[in-house]
Amino acid sequence: MINNAFNEDLLHAVHEPTQLRFGVSRYYAGLATCADPTADPIAAQYVPQAAERDVRSYEDPDPIGDMRYTVAPRLIHHYHDRALLLVNDNCAVYCRHCFRRHFTGQRAGSITAAELEQVCSRLARMPQVREILLSGGDPLMLADTELFALIDRLREVGDYLIRVCTRIPVVLPQRVTDPLCTGLGRRLPAWVVLHVNHPRELTEAFAAAVRRLLGAGMAVASQTVLLRGINNRTSTLEALFSRLARLGVRPYYLFQADLATGTAHFRTPIEQGLNLMHTLRARLSELALPVYAVDLPDGGGKVPVESALLRTEEDSYVLRGPDGREYRYPRETLSEV
Repeated sequence: MINNAFNEDLLHAVHEPTQLRFGVSRYYAGLATCADPTADPIAAQYVPQAAERDVRSYEDPDPIGDMRYTVAPRLIHHYHDRALLLVNDNCAVYCRHCFRRHFTGQRAGSITAAELEQVCSRLARMPQVREILLSGGDPLMLADTELFALIDRLREVGDYLIRVCTRIPVVLPQRVTDPLCTGLGRRLPAWVVLHVNHPRELTEAFAAAVRRLLGAGMAVASQTVLLRGINNRTSTLEALFSRLARLGVRPYYLFQADLATGTAHFRTPIEQGLNLMHTLRARLSELALPVYAVDLPDGGGKVPVESALLRTEEDSYVLRGPDGREYRYPRETLSEV
């Protein structure tokens, strides 16, 4: 785990009856103007709401099928040339829209030495894998020495491109220290992919963390989840993506919210997402315009909504998956969510 100086900045508790732990850094909580999740887009991302008790029949604590594609402890192989490793189940902030709630915050802890050896043994038999995504939880919740040792062990198996998937520069930017960035810079090729949802998250502390990463030679991209009442406005997304691009962060994906348990109140209808993208395309350069994507239900895989959408039916959107099959994502109206 990260050292005590950073741990003291984290506020964790178990919140009942939600299915996800409550936890927030003092820094991120300080970005909220009030603690009312219905009134503030920052608070809405970490404060539990009664709406989480509304569970739809098509929702799932593992909506993108992680468990189906697990091939070794914590190792998920869903796509041909890349694999995802759940290195740690802890986060500095437990986002209420989290799609990996079957694992995140469930006290599985960090990957053990024995688990890592099983992972490496499996990877040695998977020569098609050229990229490893470190995720969780948040990999930057590991101590520097743990993180670097993990990357070094993986590199003994293959010359992998490493992708560090993290929200830490947004929710705990002081964790992005010079030693961390220097160590990552010595382990290129590597990308850092940030989870950023709102322009108010782009503080000077965040910008400084990004500058340290870029200065160490890291490539930095971002992913955003389209969240009702938080960022589902053209002006909000335009401000977010244009500012990220100016900071040297490439907006990579705008994700349709997954069908995670108890998250209907966050989801925006796909029609609105398509309309937002249409407007943003006229306002932003391609360098600042992410791909609008959805992870298909039942582990169908990630697809760009605009090209994969085949038709809209009364109760669902029909999209073509990477395997050529048709998948249905429920058509929820704003009045329902």
